[in-house]
Amino acid sequence: MKNIVVFGASNSINSINKKLAIYAGGLVKDANISVLDLNDYVMPIYSEDIQNQYGIPELAHEFKDSLRKSDGIIISFAEYNGSYTAAFKNIFDWISVIDRDVWCSKPMLLLSTSPGPRGAADVLESAYKRINHGNKNIVLAFSVPSFGKNFDEKYGILDKELLNSLQDKINSFTEAL
Repeated sequence: MKNIVVFGASNSINSINKKLAIYAGGLVKDANISVLDLNDYVMPIYSEDIQNQYGIPELAHEFKDSLRKSDGIIISFAEYNGSYTAAFKNIFDWISVIDRDVWCSKPMLLLSTSPGPRGAADVLESAYKRINHGNKNIVLAFSVPSFGKNFDEKYGILDKELLNSLQDKINSFTEAL
């Protein structure tokens, strides 16, 4: 059984991206899903001065250890003003100073969604470019537009074409595990 870490890259309690990440993780056959909540990893805003004075927070090490112990990672990105949420960016900054292999060379599926028709495409594109750069394993990307129209908490993705496209990404992700 493979171990998959999933999380929404948002600190919203009702994050639609967290719901999407959990749903996608559930599509991976024969997998244990570990859901991370960014609210459990609140740390000082990263700065070199804070790192030099206080070191790297234990929460950053705990987050990184969760990634290391996994076989694959699924992240769904919320888009705030066209970019990452501050909560995600701060964790990203802290774990990037632990070692250069930020995502531990794990296969990754990057997702995004939003209430609008673009499905947070800008942040997904940005995240894909940044995370895929130098990653030694497969990095896939998929966006779900108009979340309220295309997703139901009980049934998942409602649009058959979207579901088939996501399942293709899940299959590629699973093959890489």
